[in-house]
Amino acid sequence: MSAGEKELQIWWNRYKETGDAGAREQLVLAYLHLVKYAAGRMVIGLPNTVDYDDLVSYGLFGLLDAIEKYDSSRGVKFASYASTRIRGAILDGLRAADWVPRSVRQKARQLAQTAAELETKLGRPAKDEEIQRALDITADEYAQLLQDVALATLLSLDEPWSEGGSDGEKLRLADMVADDSHEDPAASVAREAILGVLAEAIDLLPERERLVITLYYYEELTLKEIGKIMDVSESRISQLHTKALSRLRGKLDRVEVGLAG
Repeated sequence: MSAGEKELQIWWNRYKETGDAGAREQLVLAYLHLVKYAAGRMVIGLPNTVDYDDLVSYGLFGLLDAIEKYDSSRGVKFASYASTRIRGAILDGLRAADWVPRSVRQKARQLAQTAAELETKLGRPAKDEEIQRALDITADEYAQLLQDVALATLLSLDEPWSEGGSDGEKLRLADMVADDSHEDPAASVAREAILGVLAEAIDLLPERERLVITLYYYEELTLKEIGKIMDVSESRISQLHTKALSRLRGKLDRVEVGLAG
């Protein structure tokens, strides 16, 4: 263990044993880079009205919550645990600030439902032209639609969708990989159901959309970095990202209805 790691462990021990505010401040400073990283990834592709500093402020609440609730005995690295909390806090902050008008939310849901219905009918992911015809809009109007619903689609995938454990807390998609050793059986069933459907849905995405999802969520690249790899513009990557999330949202909506029934 390096000197820095030893010092960090001292702060952890002091905070968990005594609740010392100074120790908590040191932990916040030590992990502030996680907040800045999450905010930097999420701000790309969002409307210009979304300010990076606002995202950092929201993310700090998630970091503080993570420091408060972290239990090292569960064997989960703090960075992994905190990243989920930070992202959730940023999304909560965006929703609370009502960045997305109701009309845009409706468009996002309509887009997701249309893509899901066409996929069921065709037995494959619908092409852009097919979605355009179903929506009765032009190619330019479709491109504008994707731009308009980018934020709404991002938020919808992280909305609470199913009842969680015994404390009544609702599960988010981001929580599906959490390692909760005392998980409620009902939550475990729900988690397995959505993970199975989500994995299948990702496999069935068109190749370029699947690649964007893989590079963004698994390789943790920014949309700009993905654009360089795929040799297309950042705006094009944003479109592919939005279309992929819309397809996945349509799948998750159907799972939610099935579980509710």
